[in-house]
Amino acid sequence: MIRNIKISVLILTAMVMAILAGCASKETTASEKKENKENLTINIGIQQSLGPLLIAKEKGWFEEEFKKVGVKVKWTVFQSGPPHFEALAANRLDFGAVGNSPVIAGQAANIQFKEIALASDGLKGNAILVRKDSSIQTLKDLKGKKIAVAKGSSGFNVLYRALDKVGLKPEDVKVIQLQPDEAQPAFETGAVDAWSIWEPFVSLQTIQKDARILADGASLNVYSPGFVIARTAFTKEHPELVVRFLKVYEKARLFEKENRTEAIELYANAKKIDKDIVGHILENNEALNLPITEEIIQAQQDTADFQYSLQAITKKIDASQVVDNSYIKQALQEIKEEQNK
Repeated sequence: MIRNIKISVLILTAMVMAILAGCASKETTASEKKENKENLTINIGIQQSLGPLLIAKEKGWFEEEFKKVGVKVKWTVFQSGPPHFEALAANRLDFGAVGNSPVIAGQAANIQFKEIALASDGLKGNAILVRKDSSIQTLKDLKGKKIAVAKGSSGFNVLYRALDKVGLKPEDVKVIQLQPDEAQPAFETGAVDAWSIWEPFVSLQTIQKDARILADGASLNVYSPGFVIARTAFTKEHPELVVRFLKVYEKARLFEKENRTEAIELYANAKKIDKDIVGHILENNEALNLPITEEIIQAQQDTADFQYSLQAITKKIDASQVVDNSYIKQALQEIKEEQNK
C-alpha cells in the first residue's frame, strides 16, 4: 500500500514538474515574441500626394500608436508608385499607398504584396495636361507629340487608355519617361507637349499655370483606383499590426473629412501649396479606406488585360489574387465597436 502511494506521489510530482516546465516554456516564448516586437521597425512609403498618410505623418499618429506595442516607424519618400515595389521586393517596405498601374506591374513581376484597402477611385485624380497656349485641342492631336509620363504609374495607364480610345497606337506618339520632379519643368518649359499625371500636380498646373485638361479618368470612364498595400510576409507575421495600421489610416482619413479647414492648412504648410489649390485637390480625389469592391477588381482586371495587350506587362494576371479585404474589415469593425462602448 505504502509502496503504491510512493509511486503515485512520484508520478504526480513528475506531472506537476512537466506542467511547470511547459508553462515556463510558454512564458519564454511569449517573452521572446514581446522582445522581437520591441525590436521591430515598420517601413512606410509615402509619395508627394495629399492624403491620410501625410496627415498621419505630420501628426505623428503612426509613431504614437505603434509605440504602444514597442514598434518603431520609418518613412521613405518615393516620387511615384513603381519604386514602392522595388522596395517591397527587397523587404525594405511594409506599407504604402499607390495607384492602380503599379500594383498590376508589381503583380506581373511576382512581387509579394497585398492590396489591403481601397484608398481612392481615381476618376478625377489622373489627367492628361497640355499648356494653355498649346495647339493640341483633342486627344487625336497628340499624334507625333512628346508626352511625359512616369513609366508604370497610374498616369501611364490613363495615357495609353486615352490613346486607344481615339485609335492612336503607342508608336504614334513620343513617350518621354520622366518622374514628376523631372516632368514638371519639362512640361512648363515646352520640352514636352503634354503630361499624363496625377494629383496634386493636376491642380497645381491647372490653377497656377492655367494648363488645360485634355482628358481625365472621368471623361474616359477609366478608373485609376488607389490602394493601401502591404508586404505579404509582413501581413502573415504581424496581422494585428496591419489592422492597427489601417485604424490609424482611418483616423487620418476622418480628420481630413471632418476637419477640412484644418486639413487644408496642414497640407498647404507641409507641401508649400496655396490653400485654394489644396481644396481643389481634395475635391478631385476623395480619400477612401474601404474594402475593395468587385467593381474595382473588375476595373483592375480590364486594365491588366489592356496592358497585357500592349505588352506593358509580359504575362496575364488575375487581379483578384492580390486583394485581401480581411484586415480593413476587421479594422473598421473594431473602430465601430470602440465607438459604441
